[in-house]
Amino acid sequence: MSLADRLGRLTPPSTLVDWSLFAAVVVLVATGLATAFAGSLGDAWLFVVHGVAGLSLVALVGVKLYRVRGRVRAGVRARSGTVGLSLLLAALVVGALGTGLWFVLGGPLFLGPLALLVIHVLLGLAVVPVLWLHLRDRLHSPADALAGGDRRDALRYAGLVGVGAVAWRAQKTVNRALGTDSADRRFTGSRERGSGDGNRFPVTMWVADDPSIVDAATWSLSVDGTVEEPFALDYDALPTGAQRTAVIDCTSGWYSEHAWQGLRVGDLLDRVGVAEDARWVQFRSVTGYRWSLPLDEARGALLATAVDGETLSHGHGFPLRLVAPQRRGFQWVKWVESVRVTRRRELGEWVAIFASGLEE
Repeated sequence: MSLADRLGRLTPPSTLVDWSLFAAVVVLVATGLATAFAGSLGDAWLFVVHGVAGLSLVALVGVKLYRVRGRVRAGVRARSGTVGLSLLLAALVVGALGTGLWFVLGGPLFLGPLALLVIHVLLGLAVVPVLWLHLRDRLHSPADALAGGDRRDALRYAGLVGVGAVAWRAQKTVNRALGTDSADRRFTGSRERGSGDGNRFPVTMWVADDPSIVDAATWSLSVDGTVEEPFALDYDALPTGAQRTAVIDCTSGWYSEHAWQGLRVGDLLDRVGVAEDARWVQFRSVTGYRWSLPLDEARGALLATAVDGETLSHGHGFPLRLVAPQRRGFQWVKWVESVRVTRRRELGEWVAIFASGLEE
């Protein structure tokens, strides 16, 4: 029996492989987007599912490429547009999987101006429309794909998914063998950088957020919204006696633990008198970037003026930065100039976080 025959007996039908590729990409995109907001240990399962799905996709792509190798060669010779789309899809999938694996196995945090994980995300998102164009005329209904299948097909399919699960468990062994298995990784995969060392942890900017240095002499913090007595504070009038140790975990792939000093958001809310029907607290940056926290969570947050005894640098949000434990770094709003209490969360936040800073 030839190698091709043996592989054919071990892999599911072609239509089921196509649906599996589509499903794996959907799971990867969904869990990948969810992990951007996952900051607590209870969200660790998202990272596990994302990793297993990614490694399962490696096996599925390998099967798919092996099966269509003859058509790819013929299409290249004929300069087929369909084959060109297939090759683009393969390149994007390999790029997305490769950058993810490279990060897991100790690759650099940054490649030039971009974080390795940002490149991974961009390539992963690009896969979705190209995969749909590639499969739209090939996919029959899932019922058709499963029709005629037997227990052997189910076992073949389970085997491919099992490859991903085993590979996910094995990556720790590979890391140890390569000397890249560091105990400083969090459940998010992020690596420790600059903990306890003041402002000497990575400075990252979100999309276009990169304002001019804020002049403390003209800056002020306003606290308003659905409150009884709104007020504003100049920089010199900020009560800065509160302290809190918290970990900032950035979606760029690093984390850092610090002692933050500043003022409690709960104290500000007590001073303004929050309305009974208030539910959210929005923190707005001088760039227009803004993010809201549920009222109870916001009470436990801190607005920091200093880190490890050092006044915040401009890159880390001077004069005031939100410290929101168990939230990812992009939710720690920098250069805060407004705290607004609201009944409903502003839906425009989801646009503002991508458009803020563009007008500067």
